[in-house]
Amino acid sequence: MKRILLVEDDKNVQRLLQEELNDDGYQISVASNGKEALSILKKKDEQKPDLIILDLRMPKMDGFETMGHILKSRQNTPVIIHTAYSSYKNDVMVMAADAYVEKSHDLTRLKDVIRELIGK
Repeated sequence: MKRILLVEDDKNVQRLLQEELNDDGYQISVASNGKEALSILKKKDEQKPDLIILDLRMPKMDGFETMGHILKSRQNTPVIIHTAYSSYKNDVMVMAADAYVEKSHDLTRLKDVIRELIGK
């Protein structure tokens, strides 16, 4: 089963994505901010995610800073930036991600990108 780390501060979005992606056969871990995400990524065990879905605007450590740490650590894990703000699309840190998906009530695009990056 493919593992996804969801880095999202909005509890409603967390629940929605967790339920939808679990139904699609993925195992989901959730972090509410970048600090929690980096803590999960530093663990040296078989629970490493196959993919990271990263929100940009979060408390404690935002997605920009988190992406910087992911790049510095040379994580070989695909990252999808998942945000409600289209204005960030041309940010250098965002462009380093494997994909950029705007948040929507229709999760088709996000699910398609996940399948493209890690399969089912």
